[in-house]
Amino acid sequence: MTFKKVFGKLHLWLGLTSGLVVFIIAITGCIYAFQAEIQDATQPYRYVEVQDKPSLPPSTLKAIAEKELPGKKIHAVLYAKPGRAAQVIFFNIDPQYYYFVYLNPYTGEVLKVSDENAGFFRFVLMGHFYLWLPENIGQPVVASATLIFVVMLISGIILWWPRNKAAAKQRFSIKWSARWRRKNYDLHNVLGFYASWIAIILAVTGLVWGFQWFAKGVYTLTGGEKSLVYVEPASDTTHRVQAGMPVIDQIWIRMRAEHPNAEVMEVHVPETKASSLVITINTDETTYWKTDYRYFDQYSLKELSVDHVYGRLAEATAADKLTRMNYDIHVGAIIGLSGKTLMFFASLICASLPITGCYIWWGRRKKKANELEEEEATTVNTAKTVQSFARPVITPARAKSEAKV
Repeated sequence: MTFKKVFGKLHLWLGLTSGLVVFIIAITGCIYAFQAEIQDATQPYRYVEVQDKPSLPPSTLKAIAEKELPGKKIHAVLYAKPGRAAQVIFFNIDPQYYYFVYLNPYTGEVLKVSDENAGFFRFVLMGHFYLWLPENIGQPVVASATLIFVVMLISGIILWWPRNKAAAKQRFSIKWSARWRRKNYDLHNVLGFYASWIAIILAVTGLVWGFQWFAKGVYTLTGGEKSLVYVEPASDTTHRVQAGMPVIDQIWIRMRAEHPNAEVMEVHVPETKASSLVITINTDETTYWKTDYRYFDQYSLKELSVDHVYGRLAEATAADKLTRMNYDIHVGAIIGLSGKTLMFFASLICASLPITGCYIWWGRRKKKANELEEEEATTVNTAKTVQSFARPVITPARAKSEAKV
């Protein structure tokens, strides 16, 4: 068996076993690509009129939001850039809930209480992450299918690669005038080749979330030396709570002075007496990698350091920044709207590959079956012809002669 035939068999059987999962991952990723833009365009409560007065402090917004969802645990208070509503985020794992309370940051008016676990895009995201299965089942299946998809992309490029210059021209274009079976073949091979280079980026960045060993390997390979596990440093519980202004307000005021150009500022409320007070500052609301993670003792307000990649941006190495960029690269936001558009079409093509590939396989099976039937029919006809030539011709005279004998 030749080298290409081996890869052909590998490509075929991996595709048949993982095709449905790959289709779901790709089509849900494609649908989710512009969820932020769609939600901004369809949810007016995300916006407020800019007013010539300061925003209310996080302790005030927190108190207002708690009246809307009594008994729920607050995760953070988020301030967006001028013209956007503030958000008070409620999140818990057991029992599981995830709510956003949208407020006017100038007046404290409640604009919307949103259950983030409900809605169309949440449904799409759960399909993309877990195939709508329990996390402990769906996540390994998605990660494994993504790894298989990488192998398929590599084998697909090897199968596509032309043997000579004469075949090269055909491999780069679709013959639209051909019959549907040929067009389907070209759609699978030509579009698959063009999208494969982007699809590999999509798959590799997805594997960073899928497997810890893969994430660690990529980080170490790029020179990373810190931990990839997010851990908040502890506060010194021997200190007393400071009297006067709430500590979340004090840190918020300090960070606003240090980062006047911040477009997103998220104040995380300490969950326990030993938790630190965390505040994240981002100068670009369209990406995440530039986020500055700052940790403070909730009693002394002393800044605390961490030994993982999610620390201060100024202290991040090139490997740290690449790890932080993983989501922005995955969705294309790293290069703006054009990048998201590119990833959208790449995901759409990836979703089509299992369909066109399955049609190619089915067409070949049918063709082989037809060829076998024709071969059997030809064999039977040939046998009948040979038999007719071998049978002696019984003429009337010969019949009489044989009868006398």
